[in-house]
Amino acid sequence: MVAFSLTFPATAWSLEGLGPWSVTSVRMVLAGLVAGGCLLALRVPLPARRHLPGLLVVAAGVVVGFPLLTTLALQTSTTSHAAVVVGLLPLTTAALSALRTGARPSRTFWAAALTGAAVVIAFAVRESGGSLNTSDLYLFAALLVCAAGYTEGGRLAARMPGWQVIGWALVGCLPLSLAGAAVALSVEPAEVTGHTVAGILWLAVGSQFLGLVVWYRGMAAIGVARASQLQLAQPLLTLVWSVLLLGERLTPAAPVAAVAVLVCIGVTQRSRT
Repeated sequence: MVAFSLTFPATAWSLEGLGPWSVTSVRMVLAGLVAGGCLLALRVPLPARRHLPGLLVVAAGVVVGFPLLTTLALQTSTTSHAAVVVGLLPLTTAALSALRTGARPSRTFWAAALTGAAVVIAFAVRESGGSLNTSDLYLFAALLVCAAGYTEGGRLAARMPGWQVIGWALVGCLPLSLAGAAVALSVEPAEVTGHTVAGILWLAVGSQFLGLVVWYRGMAAIGVARASQLQLAQPLLTLVWSVLLLGERLTPAAPVAAVAVLVCIGVTQRSRT
């Protein structure tokens, strides 16, 4: 959670010197090279063909979709605002996991999930001046694709080591990310600063690779739905980083909404199937 909680501040730092498409593609390239080096050094065999559809979902969700959509959102959204909206990720992941596995969560679970969603939507509408703006739509779309990637990655991590799940997803995206980086860097303005370098390196190594290595291993050990609820600490941690690292001023509604979502997640954690 510490690794993931720094993702939005690191993205904001990266955007100080690079465009959104450059940030997304460069982090993918660097993470893919790190993952490929690890797979090559340990002589890991290619994944079985039956795992390829799942790896494609992981790649689309956590390698391409979530990074791109959140980076586009953070062009106009504050990290604190984005942290509260993405606080719905545990509930979204648990719901998709239930649908994917055929489980039937209790009415209490769904009531808490819907309440959490209502809190986040109300917060986003209030902070955006009465209606959802483009950055909010990016963030809600990011929730869905990331939850799908988490769910499928957690399922695959029960069949192969978790680090190989994200490793092969990153390596499989290298042709796309290399081409994307070449185009984005030639079109978007680029200025190398200390913040930009630190942000990109953290996104690539910390958030995109090492964080997901540990995350998928944990999901395989305790289950996707249960593990997803541990993310309840992420929005609150990100709020702290947004103040300490970016100097943002929190609106009174941000911590209130984050805590309300935390309570809803706690209810889903206790509710039985």
